[in-house]
Amino acid sequence: MPDITSLISPVALEFLFLLSIVGFVGSVIAIPWILIRLPQDYFCESHPRTWLKDRHPVLRLIALALKNFVGWILLLGGIAMLVLPGQGLLTILIGVSLMDFPGKRAIERKLVSRPLVLQAINRIRERFDRPPLVIEEHAVHKT
Repeated sequence: MPDITSLISPVALEFLFLLSIVGFVGSVIAIPWILIRLPQDYFCESHPRTWLKDRHPVLRLIALALKNFVGWILLLGGIAMLVLPGQGLLTILIGVSLMDFPGKRAIERKLVSRPLVLQAINRIRERFDRPPLVIEEHAVHKT
């Protein structure tokens, strides 16, 4: 079996190691920061989601493209964190929340309504004196 350094250069391995550490530390800091800033009713169907609605269309398009790109990065990172150190499901949830696609709200509610995920989110919110998230029960049990 070949040694990993024969397949990938030591510089690339060091870069991947550093990137892994930065990603882990970044997720440990960014995920709680995002979760405590969500409105209590963010996952309710009645909560409007208009982002940069009153901005110039070109700025809105660029911002939406960037937001979707970051969402994809977080989604892929969250999937990797299911087997690597990190907050996998919470990172996936934030990634999905940033992306725009049909059926997004149903996926968000399904992820957030998992008891362990909702408890983890609400524990983080409680530590920062934020009210727990409200999940619409009828919307969760449709699927």
